[in-house]
Amino acid sequence: MAHAIRFYEPGGPEVMRWESVEVGAPGPGEVRVRHEAVGLNFADTYFRTGMYPAPLPAGMGVEGAGIVEAVGPGVSEFAEGDRVTYTGSPLGAYSTERVMPIESLIKLPENIPFDTAAAMTMRGLTTSYLLRRIHPLRAGDTVLLHAAAGGVGLIFCQWAKLLGVKVIGTVSTEQKAETARAYGCDEVILYRHEDVAARVRELTDGEGVPVVYDSIGATTYETSLDCLSRRGLLVCFGTASGPIPPINAMQLAVKGSLFVTRPALADYIADPAERAELSGELFDHVGSGRIRIQINQRYELADSVQAHRDLESGRSVGSSVFSV
Repeated sequence: MAHAIRFYEPGGPEVMRWESVEVGAPGPGEVRVRHEAVGLNFADTYFRTGMYPAPLPAGMGVEGAGIVEAVGPGVSEFAEGDRVTYTGSPLGAYSTERVMPIESLIKLPENIPFDTAAAMTMRGLTTSYLLRRIHPLRAGDTVLLHAAAGGVGLIFCQWAKLLGVKVIGTVSTEQKAETARAYGCDEVILYRHEDVAARVRELTDGEGVPVVYDSIGATTYETSLDCLSRRGLLVCFGTASGPIPPINAMQLAVKGSLFVTRPALADYIADPAERAELSGELFDHVGSGRIRIQINQRYELADSVQAHRDLESGRSVGSSVFSV
């Protein structure tokens, strides 16, 4: 019997339930996937709390990796035994197996383990579009990255180093600072003890940075704007502390004709060709060892409540995965 985490109302971690489920056979354009590992992402908490609305009851999770066990009628792109990974809708990755639409799946190279795939598909593709699509970065550029020791942060620092881009990262503790440095972060700011904007200006000879990558949201928005150089870009790609405030257009003008964007991964992997290009580059870097994926937290799927509590407490470093 298959099992899955489901929730019937928005709320705290305690609303999640570990249940037996019927998976059924795949239909046209679908396959059944047996999970080997499942990713734990901060975005999962947005669905659980209702920040991202979902029809209830609902499954939980948007990232997993496993093996195709059955294919639906007319499916030729995948076969039984194929190794696959995915990130995105529909919800339901917190499960031992599930039926998936084939357009959500990405074939997984043999040289990338399932747990690595579950830890990096969302984070890696996010990093890929941040560095390769959002802004035309050049070798020698300096950028600011919040949460530099997080799952995205550690991949971002390594990838930026490959591009010749210098990263100033913010973290909460000295332990996280050491981790960020070990993965290529050039300068680390302990935001609880230092004035982030003042330190960024000091590190950039008063200029500020051309791009700030901010996954925190509400509590860092104003600081992020203050770190930008004239005509700089603030990339708000997450809301760990809550949504950013309404944008004041005049404020952007006064602070230096600034730009703000709120991108979503789904819009950068919706096109199959672009998804293949972004994932191909990611898999190449990881498969060759140029980018290391750090898995610091491992849980059983049945322990999802504790996993979410750890995630929201800020204790997590690097990536987290569920074993299946």
